[in-house]
Amino acid sequence: MEQQLIVPWEVDELTQHEFYVPEYIERMAQDVLVHYDFSVQSIEIVTTKPDKGGAIWKIETSAGPKSIKLLHRRPTRSMFSLGAQEYLVDVKEARVPPIVKTKDGKNYVEAGGKLWFVAEWIESLVPVTKDLEGAKHLCHALGEFHALTKGYVPPPQAEIASRVLKWPKNYQKMVNKMDWFRNIAKAYEDLPASAHILNVVDQFEEQAKRSVELLNQSNYLEMANLGNEYWGLVHQDYGWSNGQMGSNGMWIIDLDGVAYDIPIRDLRKLITGTMADLFRWDATWIREMIKAYHEANPISQDLYNILMIDLSLPNEFYKNIKEVVYEPEVFLNDPAVITMIQTIVDTDQTKWPILEEIKDDWKGVE
Repeated sequence: MEQQLIVPWEVDELTQHEFYVPEYIERMAQDVLVHYDFSVQSIEIVTTKPDKGGAIWKIETSAGPKSIKLLHRRPTRSMFSLGAQEYLVDVKEARVPPIVKTKDGKNYVEAGGKLWFVAEWIESLVPVTKDLEGAKHLCHALGEFHALTKGYVPPPQAEIASRVLKWPKNYQKMVNKMDWFRNIAKAYEDLPASAHILNVVDQFEEQAKRSVELLNQSNYLEMANLGNEYWGLVHQDYGWSNGQMGSNGMWIIDLDGVAYDIPIRDLRKLITGTMADLFRWDATWIREMIKAYHEANPISQDLYNILMIDLSLPNEFYKNIKEVVYEPEVFLNDPAVITMIQTIVDTDQTKWPILEEIKDDWKGVE
């Protein structure tokens, strides 16, 4: 098998397909498939992560449709997620795609300095509708997933991926990055978007600082010390594409980023992303989403408080503006950035009355 190491690649939008994969990686995929006990009739690229060096193909085989996936993370990190996927299928009978073993009984093939694996392709999967009912399906499935991942122990050779004890550090990082955004905008003050960032960065920095205080005053540390296996895994990239409806219920796919964490973070990300799509915060949507999750994985008063604190962070501003760090001139010259900042500010103004309205919903819940 080729010894060339896989590295991220660039895509020329004028001359190359959006899912372009370098030829050496295509050849490597063919070499990987030799390790499996089926013949391949066709192979079709379905998605790529060129900036990280990952890809997924759908293959038609003599044993039915499968996917072959090139995992972009370190091999030991990928062993953690593959172990989780096997645990969920074999031990918990979860609705996640089963891994197809190689001829010698392994979960993966190592090639190009990365891990590759083959999984069953679930033909019946379709995205849920982008409405409240769809959101409730997503949240209930997420709760089921979190409940089933409790107790997972990774393979001995895998590195431990855990964010359970990292919340204070990540909150403080957000505060610190606000100063980066401010300094970059000042350094490029003549560019169109700079003034818009400088107009609002102070208020978002204060929000982040307040969230740090609230986390420090909460029962977070006591909860985090319950440990990795107690909390189980978060998906980290869960949403409308990675939770899909099948003939027998909701399935969760693309598990290669799973990590130990206090699971409410997945729900927080789903809520904030959904509110951003609505361009406003909506108490009915949030309450129904939390209730659907709670039915599958009960939320305690302490956990609800942590969710409220995590929602109080300026998550959307931080997520969208942090790109300025990489290419300041390109970012600050983009007219779409000005519109985006205004949309984030307008949406953020609707958040605070809603958080105030729902903050006591879980009072008295054990």
